[in-house]
Amino acid sequence: MPAETTRKPWKAQANRLITAVVTAFCLTAGAHIHAGEREVVTHYADIAHATFEDSLIAAQQLEQKLLALTANPSDKTLQDARQAWKAARVPYQQSEVFRFGNAVVDDWEGQLNAWPLDEGLIDYVEQDSYESELGNVGANANIIANTQLQLGSEILDTGELTPELLASLNELGGSEANVATGYHAIEFLLWGQDLNGTGSGAGDRPHTDYAKGSNCTNGHCARRSAYLQATARLLVMDLEDMVQQWAPEGQDNYRQQLLQLPATEGLIRMLFGMGSLALGELAGERLKVALEANSPEDEHDCFSDNTHFSHYYNGMGIRNVYLGEYRRIDGTQVQGASLAGLVHARDAVLDGELRASLNRMHDSLQLLVDSAERNDHPLKFDQLIAEGNQEGTRMIEQAIATLVDSTRQLERAARVLGIDNLNPDSADHDF
Repeated sequence: MPAETTRKPWKAQANRLITAVVTAFCLTAGAHIHAGEREVVTHYADIAHATFEDSLIAAQQLEQKLLALTANPSDKTLQDARQAWKAARVPYQQSEVFRFGNAVVDDWEGQLNAWPLDEGLIDYVEQDSYESELGNVGANANIIANTQLQLGSEILDTGELTPELLASLNELGGSEANVATGYHAIEFLLWGQDLNGTGSGAGDRPHTDYAKGSNCTNGHCARRSAYLQATARLLVMDLEDMVQQWAPEGQDNYRQQLLQLPATEGLIRMLFGMGSLALGELAGERLKVALEANSPEDEHDCFSDNTHFSHYYNGMGIRNVYLGEYRRIDGTQVQGASLAGLVHARDAVLDGELRASLNRMHDSLQLLVDSAERNDHPLKFDQLIAEGNQEGTRMIEQAIATLVDSTRQLERAARVLGIDNLNPDSADHDF
Protein backbone atom coordinates (compact mmCIF):
# COMPACT_ATOMS: atom_id res chain seq x y z
CA MET A 1 0.00 0.00 0.00
CA PRO A 2 1.62 3.27 -1.06
CA ALA A 3 2.29 5.91 1.52
CA GLU A 4 0.01 8.96 1.39
CA THR A 5 0.10 12.41 2.86
CA THR A 6 -3.53 12.10 3.93
CA ARG A 7 -4.44 8.51 4.65
CA LYS A 8 -7.74 8.72 6.50
CA PRO A 9 -10.61 11.02 5.66
CA TRP A 10 -11.52 11.46 9.31
CA LYS A 11 -8.30 13.43 9.69
CA ALA A 12 -9.60 16.13 7.37
CA GLN A 13 -9.48 19.82 8.27
CA ALA A 14 -13.08 20.07 9.46
CA ASN A 15 -12.28 20.29 13.17
CA ARG A 16 -9.78 23.01 12.55
CA LEU A 17 -12.16 25.06 10.45
CA ILE A 18 -15.34 24.87 12.55
CA THR A 19 -16.51 22.88 15.38
CA ALA A 20 -29.45 -2.59 -0.05
CA VAL A 21 -31.55 -1.37 -2.57
CA VAL A 22 -30.52 1.69 -4.51
CA THR A 23 -33.28 4.31 -4.40
CA ALA A 24 -32.55 6.69 -7.24
CA PHE A 25 -33.44 10.20 -6.26
CA CYS A 26 -34.47 13.06 -8.51
CA LEU A 27 -34.49 16.56 -7.08
CA THR A 28 -37.40 18.56 -8.42
CA ALA A 29 -38.90 21.87 -7.45
CA GLY A 30 -41.50 20.06 -5.33
CA ALA A 31 -43.13 21.42 -2.22
CA HIS A 32 -41.19 23.93 -0.18
CA ILE A 33 -41.48 23.99 3.59
CA HIS A 34 -41.07 27.60 4.67
CA ALA A 35 -39.78 27.72 8.21
CA GLY A 36 -37.36 29.65 10.32
CA GLU A 37 -33.68 28.88 10.72
CA ARG A 38 -34.19 27.32 14.15
CA GLU A 39 -36.71 24.81 12.77
CA VAL A 40 -34.32 23.90 9.96
CA VAL A 41 -31.45 23.17 12.36
CA THR A 42 -33.76 21.17 14.62
CA HIS A 43 -34.91 19.03 11.69
CA TYR A 44 -31.27 18.56 10.66
CA ALA A 45 -30.68 17.00 14.09
CA ASP A 46 -33.76 14.81 13.55
CA ILE A 47 -32.32 13.50 10.27
CA ALA A 48 -28.94 12.86 11.92
CA HIS A 49 -30.63 10.88 14.69
CA ALA A 50 -32.66 8.80 12.22
CA THR A 51 -29.61 8.11 10.04
CA PHE A 52 -27.42 6.98 12.93
CA GLU A 53 -30.29 4.97 14.39
CA ASP A 54 -30.64 3.14 11.06
CA SER A 55 -26.87 2.61 11.02
CA LEU A 56 -27.15 1.04 14.46
CA ILE A 57 -30.05 -1.22 13.45
CA ALA A 58 -28.16 -2.39 10.37
CA ALA A 59 -25.00 -2.96 12.42
CA GLN A 60 -26.94 -5.06 14.92
CA GLN A 61 -28.28 -7.16 12.05
CA LEU A 62 -24.73 -7.48 10.71
CA GLU A 63 -23.49 -8.62 14.11
CA GLN A 64 -26.09 -11.40 14.14
CA LYS A 65 -24.98 -12.60 10.72
CA LEU A 66 -21.35 -12.56 11.83
CA LEU A 67 -22.23 -14.63 14.89
CA ALA A 68 -24.03 -17.09 12.61
CA LEU A 69 -20.96 -17.31 10.38
CA THR A 70 -18.57 -18.03 13.23
CA ALA A 71 -20.97 -20.54 14.82
CA ASN A 72 -21.66 -22.43 11.58
CA PRO A 73 -19.18 -21.52 8.82
CA SER A 74 -20.53 -22.28 5.34
CA ASP A 75 -20.80 -20.65 1.94
CA LYS A 76 -24.31 -19.52 2.87
CA THR A 77 -23.47 -17.96 6.21
CA LEU A 78 -20.48 -16.20 4.65
CA GLN A 79 -22.62 -14.81 1.81
CA ASP A 80 -25.30 -13.77 4.31
CA ALA A 81 -22.69 -11.91 6.34
CA ARG A 82 -21.34 -10.18 3.25
CA GLN A 83 -24.82 -9.04 2.24
CA ALA A 84 -25.46 -7.75 5.75
CA TRP A 85 -22.21 -5.77 5.60
CA LYS A 86 -23.27 -4.15 2.33
CA ALA A 87 -26.69 -3.35 3.76
CA ALA A 88 -25.08 -1.77 6.82
CA ARG A 89 -23.12 0.58 4.58
CA VAL A 90 -26.29 2.10 3.10
CA PRO A 91 -27.34 4.25 6.08
CA TYR A 92 -23.83 4.72 7.39
CA GLN A 93 -22.51 6.27 4.16
CA GLN A 94 -25.42 8.71 4.26
CA SER A 95 -24.35 9.70 7.78
CA GLU A 96 -20.93 10.98 6.68
CA VAL A 97 -22.42 14.35 5.74
CA PHE A 98 -22.68 15.00 9.51
CA ARG A 99 -18.94 14.57 10.07
CA PHE A 100 -17.67 17.88 8.81
CA GLY A 101 -18.59 20.77 11.05
CA ASN A 102 -19.71 18.46 13.88
CA ALA A 103 -16.55 17.58 15.80
CA VAL A 104 -18.41 15.05 17.93
CA VAL A 105 -18.86 12.95 14.78
CA ASP A 106 -15.51 13.60 13.11
CA ASP A 107 -13.49 12.80 16.26
CA TRP A 108 -15.43 9.54 16.66
CA GLU A 109 -15.67 8.39 13.07
CA GLY A 110 -12.14 7.05 12.64
CA GLN A 111 -12.76 4.03 14.84
CA LEU A 112 -15.62 3.01 12.52
CA ASN A 113 -14.58 3.95 9.00
CA ALA A 114 -10.82 4.57 8.83
CA TRP A 115 -9.16 3.64 5.52
CA PRO A 116 -6.94 2.72 3.73
CA LEU A 117 -5.58 0.11 6.09
CA ASP A 118 -2.55 -2.16 6.22
CA GLU A 119 -4.45 -5.42 6.49
CA GLY A 120 -1.35 -7.34 7.54
CA LEU A 121 -1.88 -5.81 10.97
CA ILE A 122 -4.99 -7.99 11.34
CA ASP A 123 -4.50 -11.28 9.49
CA TYR A 124 -2.50 -13.17 6.92
CA VAL A 125 -1.76 -11.54 3.55
CA GLU A 126 -0.26 -12.60 0.25
CA GLN A 127 3.14 -10.98 0.64
CA ASP A 128 3.92 -10.85 -3.08
CA SER A 129 0.97 -8.51 -3.69
CA TYR A 130 0.91 -6.68 -0.35
CA GLU A 131 1.99 -3.03 -0.28
CA SER A 132 2.15 -1.60 3.22
CA GLU A 133 2.90 1.90 4.37
CA LEU A 134 6.63 2.54 4.38
CA GLY A 135 8.06 2.19 7.87
CA ASN A 136 4.89 0.85 9.48
CA VAL A 137 6.03 -1.33 12.37
CA GLY A 138 2.62 -2.98 12.55
CA ALA A 139 2.25 -3.76 8.86
CA ASN A 140 2.78 -7.50 9.38
CA ALA A 141 1.83 -7.82 13.03
CA ASN A 142 -0.93 -10.35 12.22
CA ILE A 143 -2.86 -9.94 15.47
CA ILE A 144 -4.93 -13.02 14.74
CA ALA A 145 -1.86 -15.26 14.57
CA ASN A 146 -0.04 -13.76 17.54
CA THR A 147 -0.97 -13.51 21.21
CA GLN A 148 1.86 -11.05 21.81
CA LEU A 149 3.16 -8.13 19.77
CA GLN A 150 6.59 -6.63 20.29
CA LEU A 151 7.12 -2.95 19.52
CA GLY A 152 10.71 -2.07 20.30
CA SER A 153 11.21 -2.97 23.95
CA GLU A 154 7.47 -3.10 24.66
CA ILE A 155 5.51 -6.36 24.53
CA LEU A 156 1.73 -6.10 24.05
CA ASP A 157 -0.53 -8.88 25.28
CA THR A 158 -3.09 -9.66 22.55
CA GLY A 159 -4.20 -12.98 23.99
CA GLU A 160 -7.82 -11.99 24.65
CA LEU A 161 -9.36 -10.25 21.67
CA THR A 162 -11.82 -7.83 23.26
CA PRO A 163 -13.43 -4.69 21.80
CA GLU A 164 -11.34 -2.58 24.18
CA LEU A 165 -8.08 -4.23 23.12
CA LEU A 166 -8.80 -3.82 19.41
CA ALA A 167 -9.73 -0.17 19.89
CA SER A 168 -6.39 0.42 21.62
CA LEU A 169 -4.52 -1.01 18.63
CA ASN A 170 -5.77 1.63 16.18
CA GLU A 171 -2.83 3.72 14.97
CA LEU A 172 -0.44 1.26 16.62
CA GLY A 173 3.08 2.66 16.67
CA GLY A 174 1.78 6.03 15.54
CA SER A 175 0.83 4.86 12.04
CA GLU A 176 -2.59 5.82 10.67
CA ALA A 177 -2.35 2.77 8.39
CA ASN A 178 -2.88 0.56 11.44
CA VAL A 179 -6.66 0.22 11.47
CA ALA A 180 -7.81 -2.58 13.76
CA THR A 181 -11.55 -1.90 13.97
CA GLY A 182 -14.59 -0.70 12.06
CA TYR A 183 -16.38 -1.45 8.83
CA HIS A 184 -13.22 -1.98 6.79
CA ALA A 185 -11.64 -4.36 9.28
CA ILE A 186 -14.85 -6.41 9.11
CA GLU A 187 -14.84 -6.10 5.32
CA PHE A 188 -11.32 -7.54 5.17
CA LEU A 189 -12.27 -10.38 7.49
CA LEU A 190 -15.22 -11.26 5.23
CA TRP A 191 -13.61 -10.87 1.80
CA GLY A 192 -9.85 -11.01 2.37
CA GLN A 193 -7.41 -9.27 0.08
CA ASP A 194 -8.53 -8.32 -3.40
CA LEU A 195 -5.66 -9.83 -5.40
CA ASN A 196 -7.07 -8.81 -8.79
CA GLY A 197 -5.52 -5.35 -9.01
CA THR A 198 -7.51 -3.37 -11.57
CA GLY A 199 -8.91 -6.58 -13.04
CA SER A 200 -12.28 -8.13 -12.44
CA GLY A 201 -13.05 -9.67 -9.05
CA ALA A 202 -13.14 -8.82 -5.35
CA GLY A 203 -11.58 -10.60 -2.39
CA ASP A 204 -12.39 -14.30 -2.06
CA ARG A 205 -11.77 -15.41 1.51
CA PRO A 206 -13.09 -18.98 2.02
CA HIS A 207 -15.64 -19.73 4.72
CA THR A 208 -13.24 -22.38 5.98
CA ASP A 209 -11.12 -19.56 7.45
CA TYR A 210 -13.71 -19.80 10.27
CA ALA A 211 -14.02 -23.59 10.31
CA LYS A 212 -13.41 -25.73 13.36
CA GLY A 213 -10.69 -28.33 13.85
CA SER A 214 -8.98 -29.88 10.85
CA ASN A 215 -11.29 -28.06 8.41
CA CYS A 216 -9.70 -24.73 9.31
CA THR A 217 -7.78 -23.05 6.49
CA ASN A 218 -4.94 -20.55 6.94
CA GLY A 219 -4.73 -21.28 10.65
CA HIS A 220 -6.02 -19.59 13.80
CA CYS A 221 -9.71 -19.91 12.89
CA ALA A 222 -10.89 -19.62 16.49
CA ARG A 223 -8.99 -16.37 16.99
CA ARG A 224 -10.22 -15.08 13.64
CA SER A 225 -13.78 -15.72 14.82
CA ALA A 226 -13.06 -13.99 18.13
CA TYR A 227 -11.60 -10.99 16.31
CA LEU A 228 -14.63 -10.71 14.03
CA GLN A 229 -17.03 -10.91 16.98
CA ALA A 230 -15.09 -8.32 18.99
CA THR A 231 -14.91 -5.72 16.23
CA ALA A 232 -18.60 -6.23 15.43
CA ARG A 233 -19.48 -5.65 19.09
CA LEU A 234 -17.37 -2.48 19.14
CA LEU A 235 -19.10 -1.21 16.00
CA VAL A 236 -22.51 -1.63 17.64
CA MET A 237 -21.35 -0.01 20.89
CA ASP A 238 -19.93 3.00 19.05
CA LEU A 239 -23.13 3.50 17.06
CA GLU A 240 -25.19 3.24 20.24
CA ASP A 241 -23.15 6.12 21.63
CA MET A 242 -23.67 8.28 18.54
CA VAL A 243 -27.41 7.66 18.49
CA GLN A 244 -27.51 9.01 22.02
CA GLN A 245 -25.57 12.11 20.98
CA TRP A 246 -28.39 13.06 18.59
CA ALA A 247 -31.35 11.73 20.60
CA PRO A 248 -34.18 14.27 21.18
CA GLU A 249 -34.59 13.11 24.76
CA GLY A 250 -30.90 13.59 25.61
CA GLN A 251 -30.22 15.91 28.55
CA ASP A 252 -26.58 16.78 27.93
CA ASN A 253 -25.78 15.50 24.46
CA TYR A 254 -24.47 17.06 21.27
CA ARG A 255 -27.95 17.70 19.90
CA GLN A 256 -28.74 19.96 22.86
CA GLN A 257 -25.43 21.77 22.49
CA LEU A 258 -26.08 22.37 18.80
CA LEU A 259 -29.60 23.68 19.35
CA GLN A 260 -28.39 26.08 22.04
CA LEU A 261 -26.09 27.79 19.52
CA PRO A 262 -27.30 30.67 17.34
CA ALA A 263 -29.32 29.19 14.47
CA THR A 264 -26.91 30.69 11.92
CA GLU A 265 -24.10 28.59 13.42
CA GLY A 266 -26.21 25.49 12.81
CA LEU A 267 -26.75 26.51 9.18
CA ILE A 268 -23.00 26.98 8.77
CA ARG A 269 -22.37 23.45 10.04
CA MET A 270 -24.97 22.04 7.70
CA LEU A 271 -23.62 23.81 4.61
CA PHE A 272 -20.00 23.23 5.55
CA GLY A 273 -20.69 19.52 6.04
CA MET A 274 -22.32 19.14 2.64
CA GLY A 275 -19.67 21.15 0.83
CA SER A 276 -16.72 19.46 2.53
CA LEU A 277 -18.04 15.95 1.89
CA ALA A 278 -18.69 16.82 -1.75
CA LEU A 279 -15.43 18.69 -2.37
CA GLY A 280 -12.45 17.56 -0.32
CA GLU A 281 -13.66 14.13 0.69
CA LEU A 282 -15.66 12.61 -2.16
CA ALA A 283 -14.32 14.53 -5.16
CA GLY A 284 -10.80 14.68 -3.71
CA GLU A 285 -9.84 11.84 -1.39
CA ARG A 286 -12.18 9.17 -2.77
CA LEU A 287 -12.30 9.92 -6.49
CA LYS A 288 -9.37 12.12 -7.55
CA VAL A 289 -6.70 10.35 -5.48
CA ALA A 290 -7.68 6.87 -6.70
CA LEU A 291 -7.91 7.99 -10.33
CA GLU A 292 -4.59 9.81 -10.39
CA ALA A 293 -2.78 6.92 -8.67
CA ASN A 294 -4.64 4.25 -10.72
CA SER A 295 -4.61 2.42 -7.40
CA PRO A 296 -7.23 0.01 -6.03
CA GLU A 297 -5.55 0.49 -2.65
CA ASP A 298 -7.11 3.94 -2.62
CA GLU A 299 -10.70 2.85 -3.29
CA HIS A 300 -12.99 3.16 -0.32
CA ASP A 301 -14.38 -0.40 -0.11
CA CYS A 302 -11.39 -2.08 -1.70
CA PHE A 303 -11.87 -5.66 -0.44
CA SER A 304 -15.54 -6.04 -1.43
CA ASP A 305 -15.61 -3.84 -4.56
CA ASN A 306 -18.60 -2.04 -3.06
CA THR A 307 -17.08 1.39 -3.63
CA HIS A 308 -19.64 2.56 -6.18
CA PHE A 309 -22.41 2.25 -3.61
CA SER A 310 -20.37 4.05 -0.95
CA HIS A 311 -19.93 7.03 -3.28
CA TYR A 312 -23.58 6.95 -4.29
CA TYR A 313 -24.86 7.01 -0.72
CA ASN A 314 -22.44 9.79 0.21
CA GLY A 315 -24.15 11.81 -2.52
CA MET A 316 -27.55 10.85 -1.15
CA GLY A 317 -26.50 12.11 2.27
CA ILE A 318 -25.74 15.53 0.79
CA ARG A 319 -29.16 15.53 -0.86
CA ASN A 320 -30.86 14.54 2.39
CA VAL A 321 -29.54 17.54 4.27
CA TYR A 322 -30.41 20.09 1.59
CA LEU A 323 -33.96 18.83 1.07
CA GLY A 324 -34.61 17.99 4.72
CA GLU A 325 -35.55 14.44 3.71
CA TYR A 326 -34.35 10.97 4.63
CA ARG A 327 -35.83 7.61 3.67
CA ARG A 328 -35.31 5.18 6.53
CA ILE A 329 -34.38 1.54 5.99
CA ASP A 330 -37.94 0.52 6.87
CA GLY A 331 -39.27 2.79 4.11
CA THR A 332 -40.48 5.55 6.44
CA GLN A 333 -39.91 9.05 5.10
CA VAL A 334 -38.49 11.69 7.44
CA GLN A 335 -39.34 15.14 6.13
CA GLY A 336 -39.46 18.65 7.54
CA ALA A 337 -38.06 22.17 7.52
CA SER A 338 -35.18 22.41 5.06
CA LEU A 339 -32.34 24.49 3.74
CA ALA A 340 -34.07 24.23 0.37
CA GLY A 341 -37.07 26.01 1.85
CA LEU A 342 -34.92 28.79 3.29
CA VAL A 343 -33.06 29.30 0.01
CA HIS A 344 -36.24 29.16 -2.07
CA ALA A 345 -37.89 31.83 0.08
CA ARG A 346 -35.00 34.21 -0.59
CA ASP A 347 -33.96 33.23 -4.13
CA ALA A 348 -36.17 30.72 -5.93
CA VAL A 349 -33.95 30.78 -9.02
CA LEU A 350 -30.88 29.80 -7.02
CA ASP A 351 -32.80 27.01 -5.31
CA GLY A 352 -33.71 25.64 -8.73
CA GLU A 353 -30.14 25.88 -9.93
CA LEU A 354 -28.85 24.14 -6.82
CA ARG A 355 -31.37 21.35 -7.21
CA ALA A 356 -30.35 20.95 -10.86
CA SER A 357 -26.70 20.76 -9.82
CA LEU A 358 -27.50 18.09 -7.23
CA ASN A 359 -29.41 16.21 -9.92
CA ARG A 360 -26.31 16.20 -12.11
CA MET A 361 -24.23 15.01 -9.15
CA HIS A 362 -26.69 12.19 -8.55
CA ASP A 363 -26.69 11.18 -12.22
CA SER A 364 -22.90 11.04 -12.35
CA LEU A 365 -22.72 8.84 -9.24
CA GLN A 366 -25.55 6.69 -10.58
CA LEU A 367 -23.40 6.00 -13.66
CA LEU A 368 -20.74 4.45 -11.40
CA VAL A 369 -23.42 2.18 -9.91
CA ASP A 370 -24.81 1.29 -13.32
CA SER A 371 -21.35 0.38 -14.58
CA ALA A 372 -20.62 -1.86 -11.59
CA GLU A 373 -24.02 -3.55 -11.39
CA ARG A 374 -24.86 -4.21 -15.04
CA ASN A 375 -25.27 -7.85 -16.05
CA ASP A 376 -23.21 -7.61 -19.23
CA HIS A 377 -19.51 -6.98 -18.58
CA PRO A 378 -19.76 -4.99 -15.34
CA LEU A 379 -16.91 -2.63 -14.56
CA LYS A 380 -16.34 -1.89 -10.87
CA PHE A 381 -14.66 1.23 -9.54
CA ASP A 382 -11.23 -0.43 -9.36
CA GLN A 383 -11.51 -1.26 -13.06
CA LEU A 384 -12.64 2.25 -13.98
CA ILE A 385 -9.50 3.75 -12.41
CA ALA A 386 -7.15 1.43 -14.33
CA GLU A 387 -4.45 3.17 -16.31
CA GLY A 388 -5.58 3.65 -19.90
CA ASN A 389 -9.30 3.19 -19.19
CA GLN A 390 -10.47 6.31 -21.00
CA GLU A 391 -14.16 5.67 -20.45
CA GLY A 392 -13.59 5.12 -16.72
CA THR A 393 -11.52 8.29 -16.53
CA ARG A 394 -14.29 10.25 -18.25
CA MET A 395 -16.95 8.92 -15.88
CA ILE A 396 -14.95 9.69 -12.74
CA GLU A 397 -13.86 13.12 -13.96
CA GLN A 398 -17.50 13.90 -14.71
CA ALA A 399 -18.46 12.88 -11.17
CA ILE A 400 -15.70 15.08 -9.76
CA ALA A 401 -16.87 18.03 -11.86
CA THR A 402 -20.46 17.72 -10.69
CA LEU A 403 -19.39 17.48 -7.05
CA VAL A 404 -17.27 20.60 -7.43
CA ASP A 405 -20.17 22.42 -9.08
CA SER A 406 -22.58 21.39 -6.33
CA THR A 407 -20.14 22.75 -3.75
CA ARG A 408 -19.95 26.08 -5.56
CA GLN A 409 -23.75 26.24 -5.65
CA LEU A 410 -23.85 25.53 -1.92
CA GLU A 411 -21.46 28.44 -1.37
CA ARG A 412 -23.88 30.66 -3.31
CA ALA A 413 -26.73 29.41 -1.14
CA ALA A 414 -24.71 30.21 1.98
CA ARG A 415 -24.23 33.80 0.81
CA VAL A 416 -27.96 34.17 0.19
CA LEU A 417 -28.46 33.09 3.80
CA GLY A 418 -25.96 35.69 5.03
CA ILE A 419 -22.93 33.37 5.35
CA ASP A 420 -20.02 34.87 3.42
CA ASN A 421 -17.05 32.74 4.51
CA LEU A 422 -18.19 29.11 4.27
CA ASN A 423 -14.84 27.80 2.92
CA PRO A 424 -15.69 24.07 2.52
CA ASP A 425 -12.75 21.78 3.21
CA SER A 426 -10.88 20.96 0.00
CA ALA A 427 -8.46 18.52 1.75
CA ASP A 428 -5.72 20.47 -0.07
CA HIS A 429 -6.97 19.46 -3.52
CA ASP A 430 -7.03 21.98 -6.35
CA PHE A 431 -10.24 22.04 -8.35
